Amino acid sequence: MPAIPIDENELGGRLGAVLAEASPGCTVDTITPLQGGASSITYSTTVTSAAGDPQRVVVKVAPAGLEPTRNRDVLRQARLQRALEDTDVPVPRVIAEHPGTPPEVPPFYVMSFEEGDCVEPNFLPVGEQLPPDHVRGRQLHAAGILGTLHALAPASLGLDDEPEMTLDAEVDRWTKSLDACDDDLRAGTEDVGRRLAETVPAMGPTTLMHGDFRPGNVLASADRVVSVIDWELWARGDPRVDLAWFLMMANPDEQIGRVACPGMPSQDELLAAYHQARGTEVRDLEWFAALVRYKQASAASFITRNARRRGKDAPPPVGNPGLMASARTLLGLG
Repeated sequence: MPAIPIDENELGGRLGAVLAEASPGCTVDTITPLQGGASSITYSTTVTSAAGDPQRVVVKVAPAGLEPTRNRDVLRQARLQRALEDTDVPVPRVIAEHPGTPPEVPPFYVMSFEEGDCVEPNFLPVGEQLPPDHVRGRQLHAAGILGTLHALAPASLGLDDEPEMTLDAEVDRWTKSLDACDDDLRAGTEDVGRRLAETVPAMGPTTLMHGDFRPGNVLASADRVVSVIDWELWARGDPRVDLAWFLMMANPDEQIGRVACPGMPSQDELLAAYHQARGTEVRDLEWFAALVRYKQASAASFITRNARRRGKDAPPPVGNPGLMASARTLLGLG
């Protein structure tokens, strides 16, 4: 069954009911769509308590017409955020949730609205770049938050029942994604995929992973991170995957062809902040750095493949050759 439009009147009725349970006598304004979100739909509204105190909230809804599984499982995201609320990992507070009757009536959850900007500083045009001290402060803070997340024991948060993602499964996932793409989208990736599969390192102790930890998935103000958002891809796995992704997005090497903006801390500085927060040092990141480059190329190719299926004339992603060149260097492929 394909996705269908959200019935916003029906959603508003369910939203009012669950918020009335959480705050008897409250009133709820009309919901307003927010930008972003491919795997779920996000709205904002204001809830006014019986005492007259307004509070802005965010509502995250699974797509209607599709089973809420994997990255569409919004209640799984709510579970993770609830588990993190009493930790040093800042997340929006979960206020209420509704299971719906999927796939036709989608589940949703409600969380606090957090003030802050959500940008990728390396991709801002020159005239719109953040002050260098803001970039430096928030990136070092983010590195520390990631270390704090990876230091948490899943069992201590009641999340030890979450299946572990193995490194073999990580490689297989992105290889299968590429295999589903057109020939020109797979070109130049095969040797990297084979070498990754042949050289999978031993797993370290698994931790909670965000799955897409980068500047664009945190809310920040000035030089500090306010909250970590967009937990659609959270998992239990080897934290070096999470760390390598964060480092690549912050400090791309020359072969990738992207430039770090003014104020961006070096990889060594980010690693130092991560290690201090986590309480242990991480080594042997080269394979993981190659994996996340392969992952980004695979994801970009799959997005292009889907655009073509919708009838668009989409060329291969321009960044993929650089990502593969960097991955080959890291893997010793020359």
